[in-house]
Amino acid sequence: MTIFVCTLILLIQAWVGLARHSLYAPQVQLDQATVVGTVEGSTEKFLGIPYARPPVGDLRLRLPQLLSSYSGTVNATTFGDQCYQQSTSSTTYVPPQIVAGLASMNALFAANLNVPYSEDCLNLNIVRPANISADAELPVLFWIYGGGFAGGSNAMLAYNGTAIVQRSIDIGEPVIFVALNYRLHVFGFLGGKEVKDAGLGNLGLHDQRTALRWVQNFIPSFGGDPSKVTVWGESAGSSSVFFQMFANNGDTEGLFRAGIMNSGTSTPTKDITEVQGEYDFVVQQVGCSRASDTLACLRTVPAVSLVAAANNSGSINGYPALAGSPFLPRGDGVFVSQPPQQLAVNGKAAKIPFIIGDVQDEGTLFSLYNMNVTTEQQLSTYLRTYWFPGASSQDVQTILKLYPANPAAGSPFGTGSANAFSPQYKRIAAIQGDLFFQASRRNFLARFSSTQTAYNFLSARKFIEGLGYTHGTDLFNAFGPGDMTDYFIRFTRNLDPNGGSAVHWPPFNTSARSTLQFNDGTTLLNVTTDTQRLDGTTALFDLSLKFPY
Repeated sequence: MTIFVCTLILLIQAWVGLARHSLYAPQVQLDQATVVGTVEGSTEKFLGIPYARPPVGDLRLRLPQLLSSYSGTVNATTFGDQCYQQSTSSTTYVPPQIVAGLASMNALFAANLNVPYSEDCLNLNIVRPANISADAELPVLFWIYGGGFAGGSNAMLAYNGTAIVQRSIDIGEPVIFVALNYRLHVFGFLGGKEVKDAGLGNLGLHDQRTALRWVQNFIPSFGGDPSKVTVWGESAGSSSVFFQMFANNGDTEGLFRAGIMNSGTSTPTKDITEVQGEYDFVVQQVGCSRASDTLACLRTVPAVSLVAAANNSGSINGYPALAGSPFLPRGDGVFVSQPPQQLAVNGKAAKIPFIIGDVQDEGTLFSLYNMNVTTEQQLSTYLRTYWFPGASSQDVQTILKLYPANPAAGSPFGTGSANAFSPQYKRIAAIQGDLFFQASRRNFLARFSSTQTAYNFLSARKFIEGLGYTHGTDLFNAFGPGDMTDYFIRFTRNLDPNGGSAVHWPPFNTSARSTLQFNDGTTLLNVTTDTQRLDGTTALFDLSLKFPY
C-alpha cells in the first residue's frame, strides 16, 4: 500500500508539473499549428522552428524550399539541429603569451556540444518580449552568424539573443530577435562548373534569403513587423549582409529595411568555376568520379562522406589563412551576379541605411598560421602565391612599402615592439586585417555613404593579450549586452542609433570620415576620424580587385 501511495503521489506531482509547464509555456498560433516555447525572465524563446523543407536526399545541393504551412504542435523548446561543420586538422604554434587570451576567445565561439549536427538544420530561433500581443508590430533584428561559411550555428551560446531582447525591454525600445541556420562548406558553398550550370551556387546565401521570406510570412504571428527587419551579421555573417544587399540587383523585395555589418563585406574571390579543383576533389573523395552526373551522385552518398571531404579540404585555419578556403561566396551569375570585388565596385546595392565597422586588429588571429614566413622575400612570394595570385613583384612591393617591417607599425597596433612572435608576424597581421576587412569596408563606405545613411564604427575594446582588439572581440559588447547593443537596438527600432544621453554617433561621409570608437579605459566612447593607413587600404583593395584569388 505504501508503494502504491508513493507512486500515486509521484504521478500526481508529475502531472501537476506538466500542467504547470503547459499553463505557463508561451504558445503562438502559426498557420494551423501551435508553437510552444519557453520563458526566460521577461522574454520568451521559440527555438528550432523549421523554415524550409529538410535539404536531404534529392533536396541536397538544391535551392531551399520555403515552408508555407504548419499543422499540429511545433515543439520549440529546444534548439534545432546545427548544420554540419567543417573541422580541419590544421595546427599552428601558439605563443605562450596568448594562451589565456585564446581561451577566452574560444569560450566565446565555443560550439554547443549538446545540440546534434545534421543536414536537417534549416531552422530558426525567435526571442521576443514576454506577454506581447500578436499585433504588437515590433521591429525585428535578424542575426546571421559567422564562421568562415564553414562553421557556426544559431545554437552557439554566444549568440543567445535573450540578453539583447531583455536589454531592449529595459531601455524601452523592444525588439524581436531572429537567428537562422544556413548550410555550410560542401553543403552550402560548393563551387565548380557543374554547380554553376545548375544554378546552385552559394546555397547558404539562398537559405538566408528563404529565412527572410519566412519572416515576412510568419513573424506577425509572434508580434513582429515584417516591414521593419534589420539584417545583422558578424564576419561571414557580415559578408552575408553585404551579399543580401546586392542580391537581385539591389532589390530587397521588402525583406529588410536596414543592415548592420560587423567585420565583413566583399570577399576578394573569383568566379565559382575557379574552384573546379575542389569540386573534382569532393567528387573523387566520395566515390562519384565515374558517375555520368556527378552532381546527382553527390546527392546519394552518406552525408558523413561529404563532411569528411570538407574536412580534408582547405580552410581559413591554415597556411594561406583567409585565402585558404574553397567554401566562400563567389560569382555564380545568379545570387552573386559578379565576382565579389567587382560587385563592390560595379553592382547595385539596396538603398537602405546601414551600420558598418571593424575591430582594430582584424588580422592577428588569422596570422598565427603563417608565422614561418620570416623574411621580406618570403612574404612577397607568399602574397603573390595566395592573396594576390598573378601579381608582380613590383605590385607587391608597393604594399610592402606601405606596410613596413617595423613591428611598431604592425598589428596589434599601438603595442610597440611587443607581440612580434616572428620577424614578419605583426606586418602580416596588419596587411591581412586591412586586406580582408578594413579595405572593403572603406570601399563600401566610399561608394554608398553619399546615397544612403551610413554609420561607421571601430571597436578597440576587450584587449586580448598578444592579439590586441582581434577579430570577434566586438561581440563581447554586441551580445553583452553593452553600449553597442543599445546603439544597434535603437537603429533597429528607429533607423537611427542615437538616443538618450549616449554619445552622439554622426553619420559617415567621405569628408569628415566620422567614426564612433568603442574603447577600453576611461573614455569608453568617442568620435574619431577613420583615416588610419588609408593609403594602404586603398592600395590593397585596388590590388585585390585586379588579382582576386
